[in-house]
Amino acid sequence: MATLAGVSVATASKALNGRANVHPDTRRRVTEAAERISFTPNTLAQAILAGQTGTVGLLTNDLEGRFSLPILMGAEDAFGAGKMSVFLCDARDDAIREQHHIRALLGRRVDGLIVVGSNTDPRATLGLDLPVPTVYAYAPSTDEQDCSVVPDNVHAGTLAIEHLVATGKRRIGHISGDVRYAAARDRATGALAALEAAGLELAGDRVRFGDWTEAWGRAATHSLLDQVSDLDAILCGSDLIARGTLDVLRDRGIDVPARVSVMGFDNWEILTSGARPPLTSIDMNFETLGRRAAQRVFDALDGKSTVGVELMPCRLVVRGSTAQGA
Repeated sequence: MATLAGVSVATASKALNGRANVHPDTRRRVTEAAERISFTPNTLAQAILAGQTGTVGLLTNDLEGRFSLPILMGAEDAFGAGKMSVFLCDARDDAIREQHHIRALLGRRVDGLIVVGSNTDPRATLGLDLPVPTVYAYAPSTDEQDCSVVPDNVHAGTLAIEHLVATGKRRIGHISGDVRYAAARDRATGALAALEAAGLELAGDRVRFGDWTEAWGRAATHSLLDQVSDLDAILCGSDLIARGTLDVLRDRGIDVPARVSVMGFDNWEILTSGARPPLTSIDMNFETLGRRAAQRVFDALDGKSTVGVELMPCRLVVRGSTAQGA
């Protein structure tokens, strides 16, 4: 292309990169020559020379994309269209595969890494000696010197109970998933604190921890209804559990929400909109979380690194299972 324009390679490079010390006629000849041969600059080489490649790696262990895909979309929004590309790699909860992906991403000279966990339990750090900024999203790192951005599940539990109390409910039971998971424990902690603040006790005397399944939702709901005759609301630890709860209430002829309100967590559209009635749920704000993680990468690239765990607020999405006519 430089030969076609009758200039040196250095002059052609200056002309294409908009340098000021190039004569207008020379710039015109270089541009016309580039158009004639459909010349495309090597953006990777340009970026490496500038110190950045305009790419970020997103490493996930979320096999179904339930959490990682919304986080990815939020990160891409924050990076801006055409300004930063995101490479998505699925480690499938396999430590060897994870290390392979890390090596591959670093080999591509990514500017940063966002690591997405499959649940909110703390995960092992990748170490502080990585050559690029690394932000942990959804699942925090076990190392306090890392930067982690996670949903505030304690506040989510509080938000749920405050909504039920605001709609006039007073005898509220709580069915949740596996007690070994931080999300189940944290949501229950927030819910119990909100009940105490409202001067109420948990209906059924205890949180019913079990599995993250519709089947557990059905079994626990039968048990709760048999124990508490005046039950007027059930807070479920996930939308999947809530679907099982709604099945039982419908089978028993119990009106939702007039007699018993039902709430879930995660605001999983395929479950909430298809429920009968549509399910009120707490949204974990995954896209917002992804945007924040991306911003933390930007901050680190600008020399403003952040350490520790940042809790991101969740939001209430009201539907027909707690509000008639919604």
